[in-house]
Amino acid sequence: MEVFYYVVFGALAAVVAGLELGKSGKDRVATTSAFNSFKNNYVLVYSLMMSGDWLQGPYVYYLYSQYGFDKGDIGRLFIAGFGSSMLFGTIVGSLADKQGRKRACVTYCISYILSCITKHSPEYRVLMIGRILGGIATSLLFSAFESWLVAEHNKRGFDPQWLSITFSKAIFLGNGLIAIVSGLFANLLAENLGFGPVAPFDAAACFLAIGMAIIMSSWSENYGDPSESKDLMAQFKVAAKAIASDEKIALLGAIQSLFEGSMYTFVFLWTPALSPNEEDIPHGFIFATFMLSSMLGSSIASRLLARKLKVEGYMQIVFSISAVTLVLPVATNILVPTSSVKGGSVSIGGSLQLLGFCTFEACVGIFWPSIMKMRSQYIPEEARSTIMNFFRIPLNLFVCVVLYNVNAFPITVMFGMCSIFLFMAAILQRRLMVVSDQVHKSSTTQEMIGEDEPLNP
Repeated sequence: MEVFYYVVFGALAAVVAGLELGKSGKDRVATTSAFNSFKNNYVLVYSLMMSGDWLQGPYVYYLYSQYGFDKGDIGRLFIAGFGSSMLFGTIVGSLADKQGRKRACVTYCISYILSCITKHSPEYRVLMIGRILGGIATSLLFSAFESWLVAEHNKRGFDPQWLSITFSKAIFLGNGLIAIVSGLFANLLAENLGFGPVAPFDAAACFLAIGMAIIMSSWSENYGDPSESKDLMAQFKVAAKAIASDEKIALLGAIQSLFEGSMYTFVFLWTPALSPNEEDIPHGFIFATFMLSSMLGSSIASRLLARKLKVEGYMQIVFSISAVTLVLPVATNILVPTSSVKGGSVSIGGSLQLLGFCTFEACVGIFWPSIMKMRSQYIPEEARSTIMNFFRIPLNLFVCVVLYNVNAFPITVMFGMCSIFLFMAAILQRRLMVVSDQVHKSSTTQEMIGEDEPLNP
């Protein structure tokens, strides 16, 4: 493996370690022991849930190919997963507000464990069922846990500002360190110990079972709107009305869909972008480098949030930077001469793109705790899970379209499209800040008027 990869990884590791070890008093927030215990419990559970997800990633495609399925068959399985998340996941995830968020989190564990079990079968129909279950689980992972956390945090009377501490720590560990360790552990089980490509799925099921046991024994139940009078359709109407009547919620949903749609498209595109002529690249090591970049981003986000900087302000810069990084493949394709020789090491253009992609992953690390912070501010509690799953409908639809047409467009066109989406997200983020400031000024003015009224005859 080339020295270049080690240099990039080592530099990122040094920066992350420096940021974490060099935190000053301004970067730390004084909390209580009760909150720290609550935070540590959630971060542990979230890390176990994410390990169950990350362990499966490196070997999904490979396992399907080992069962003898071609690229088209495998593509349909992936489309089924995202389609399931869009259709069934929206319904199941929305039930969390009415039936209970803790119950929804347990449902996530059960659904994903069953999905892991289906990987033992080479039957296409069984694998398709597994993908459908996995799609449902994904919707719950990205809505039920956050909804439970926000409601429980507020119910226990903790400072609302402390939510960002839990968000940042959960993303730093669950989407960073756990991802790296899970990738290495999956490789150990499948390759070094020789248990085969299904072993990481068995390990994922074990971690999910442990997390489920902790949830059942230590979490209390909370709801959005538990009233018996509201059925699922009524709940959908409440969520739709909230999105339509509040520009801030609609803008937040559009921003999330644009960024996450670009992010999931990037997942499919980075490998062919770095090896257009079948260059020999260390996929696992590059993946670990990306996750380290994400850890760097979440560490930066924790500092920004601790200093109470306006999320709506700095996220405009983050989206703009991410847009520039994804236009790099287009620029290098035009400006940097490409070799027609098959194989070999990574090209100069590939090296530049790798640095850009690491910057994009750092933006992803900043995005997650920041979008969670904004959702906790703007989304109403009674329909939190429902609205969050509504946000994922255009995202999943977009990814399904991209997967279906992944070979229809040149890779530079796909990256250019993602870059445009990210610039649009930056523009909408600017609009969200303006609307938020207007609402804040209006409420402040009304409070001042209300205080003055008793003084007037």
